[in-house]
Amino acid sequence: MSSENVQTKWGQFISLIIVFFFWGFVGSANDILIPVFKKVFTLSQVQSQLVAWAFYAAYFVGSIIFFLVSLKSDVLQKFGYKKTLSAGLILSAVGSFLFVPAATMESFPFFLTALFTVGLGFSIQQIVANPLAIKMGSPTTGAHRLTLAGGVNSFGTTIGAILLGIALFGMGDNKKTNLSLEDIKLPFIILGLAFILVAIFMYFSKIEDPAKIDEEEAKLEQKHAKFSILDYPQLYLGMLGIFIYVGTEVTIISNLPALLKTNEFGNILEDAISPFIALYWGSLMIGRWNGGVNVFNTSNLVNTALKFIVPALAFGVIIGANVFAAHDVSSFYIYPIWILLFIAVSFVGGKNAGKTLMLFGISGLLMMVAGLVCPDTEIAKFFFISGGLFLSIMWPSIFDLAIAGLGRNTGKASSFLIMMILGGGVIPLVQGSICDLDATHPNGILGITYTHFSYIVPLLGFAYLAFYGFYCPKILKSQGVSHVQSEGGGH
Repeated sequence: MSSENVQTKWGQFISLIIVFFFWGFVGSANDILIPVFKKVFTLSQVQSQLVAWAFYAAYFVGSIIFFLVSLKSDVLQKFGYKKTLSAGLILSAVGSFLFVPAATMESFPFFLTALFTVGLGFSIQQIVANPLAIKMGSPTTGAHRLTLAGGVNSFGTTIGAILLGIALFGMGDNKKTNLSLEDIKLPFIILGLAFILVAIFMYFSKIEDPAKIDEEEAKLEQKHAKFSILDYPQLYLGMLGIFIYVGTEVTIISNLPALLKTNEFGNILEDAISPFIALYWGSLMIGRWNGGVNVFNTSNLVNTALKFIVPALAFGVIIGANVFAAHDVSSFYIYPIWILLFIAVSFVGGKNAGKTLMLFGISGLLMMVAGLVCPDTEIAKFFFISGGLFLSIMWPSIFDLAIAGLGRNTGKASSFLIMMILGGGVIPLVQGSICDLDATHPNGILGITYTHFSYIVPLLGFAYLAFYGFYCPKILKSQGVSHVQSEGGGH
């Protein structure tokens, strides 16, 4: 391997991570749209979760289509990474522009169709961009590049909620509480134009096409075409892991507006929700920035110092963005307690994928338990929001464990794992249906509302993820596969 291949190609990589930023931006935009659509269209909580369903089901459908087409003729071999990525961006632009007629017609199904189209474009981008980030330099730092890209993704989710909140509701003294669907048009027109600009930029960029370089590898892959998921327990349990991981990540925040709107949690309305959404997605950013420190070659002392400095900077970004938007974030100043707890657990987990996943799963489970039983709702909501910290670096740990020992079948396994992003559409529906029980059972359950109790769903999610982190290394050991190492990233 030449030295050129060993060095991270920063110019190319930076142009790629713009795409990761967009995924994050739109992901958090959904969380603003859910309470808005719920109010405008008078939806139940489970109906409002169809926003998440439409977006994440598109990943599943897109991955299935991509997989079936690739069986006949390998898309990446035929068109290359750049053209395929650009096509995905154009498809997302079309979806963004569909928000304009959806708003004009005041049609909730049309909005879902628009979101589905954006998600379909994202599924193509995901399939291309994840392996492309890994291939842009030495294989040994591939996972860390994905971590860094995940950190940029989380930056998009953090400021996306705030920017869309400003675009829809205004800021400061000019803030409005009533929303017209007309207000949705302009932000999505701008987003669509941005997708087109990035598609053009990517198409004409100097990114090398690994699809062309890997033709020999593709020929070898065809010789190993016989492949059964059932032969690899690490893979099918990992597929369930990705399904639950994405579902847990999305359901905590998708149902948070409904939780905060209850009397129990202070009647926080739609126009005041974006700081909490920003803090949740910012928690994932804190975790991923912390994991991304390992991309840089530093001494142990500097690395340790950065593990504290970088999360502090990330928290500063969250506070700064909210202060810019004239939000009152005085209640957030207690949150560094959770950040320090996260840092402590990350040191114990180290670079061991299984151990990290197990410890973060247990930590997330304990946070959900604390949020359910804590009598002070001001603190309880931060226990739920801190789920973002402990989810932040699970994606690459699950991915690494799931594809370990698959050799030439790694590519096929990856496409199956991407399909499981569908969990982001399914699990919020389950939690939303529990929330809706408040309408028929106003006395709640166990002394709390059903909306509060619904956080039993992410609690169970964390329990499975902890189990997978504990059990998968044992499976790999029985197969004679050497243990996997990983340090945080994100989808």
